[in-house]
Amino acid sequence: MELTELIQSLEIMALEGSTSQIVEQLDFDSRKVKPGSLFVAVRGTQADGHQFIDKAIELGATAVVAETLPEQRRQAVTYIQVADGATALGLMASRFFGMPSKELKLVGVTGTNGKTTTATLLHSLFTGLGYKAGLLSTVRNLIGQSPLEATHTTPDAVAVNALLREMVDAGCDYAFMEVSSHAAHQRRIAGLHFAGGIFTNITHDHLDYHKTFKAYIDAKKMFFDILPKTAFALVNADDKRGGIMVQNTRAKKYTYSLRSMASFKARILENSISGLHLEVDGKEVFSRLIGDFNAYNLLAAYGA
Repeated sequence: MELTELIQSLEIMALEGSTSQIVEQLDFDSRKVKPGSLFVAVRGTQADGHQFIDKAIELGATAVVAETLPEQRRQAVTYIQVADGATALGLMASRFFGMPSKELKLVGVTGTNGKTTTATLLHSLFTGLGYKAGLLSTVRNLIGQSPLEATHTTPDAVAVNALLREMVDAGCDYAFMEVSSHAAHQRRIAGLHFAGGIFTNITHDHLDYHKTFKAYIDAKKMFFDILPKTAFALVNADDKRGGIMVQNTRAKKYTYSLRSMASFKARILENSISGLHLEVDGKEVFSRLIGDFNAYNLLAAYGA
């Protein structure tokens, strides 16, 4: 892809060099750079990509996107300055792989607990209805029923767009993805077009990373803030912070609940070791899943 096309979505602060070259690969890890790569310097929690710009160029990078440009610049390399490297990486990754998230319906699931189960339930439900669906979760990634290796809750921006492109090329109509607070905070979902988002619940977790509970809530909320007005936002009304998640979203708001009025309402008729017997919007449903928490997960999948 030509560099000119790749950087179309960026808010560029400064640009030096040609933008007519072909970008063969998009990298933010200097160890993976090959001749023709575009290297994006991202400030991470463990390392700062700006420290590896020279190494990336030595390995063949012909263009560099960074928040701070190096003082000594090489003539054969194009330098592009942006305000946020992680956001730029997401936007370019989406464009590099042909914006795959716009070619299927992508639904993200966030929350402290229930992300994996809810995303997996949705994948199973839509597969059972005859759709070809993809799954990106901590436990496994699937294209249809074919497994792929799973690593993080949400893969990096390049990896997630590559996976979505594989799903589109394989004929997937839907994709269901866990969206962690780390992923939202680190802008790994920048550039993705979501058809919907689901909030399960939030508890005091990941404070080693976010430091405060408010910062953790804000990171979760970021996901709903970026949803377009064409998307849906489905939140657990029984979690007192559900309303906070969607207070600034442009998406259409829906709720689900076991205890209060909601768009999608259920009550537990029986909860035993053999499974859950539920009444969902006036219809009786049985599942082999057990526990109140799975009643919420099932209801979230139903609401979506």
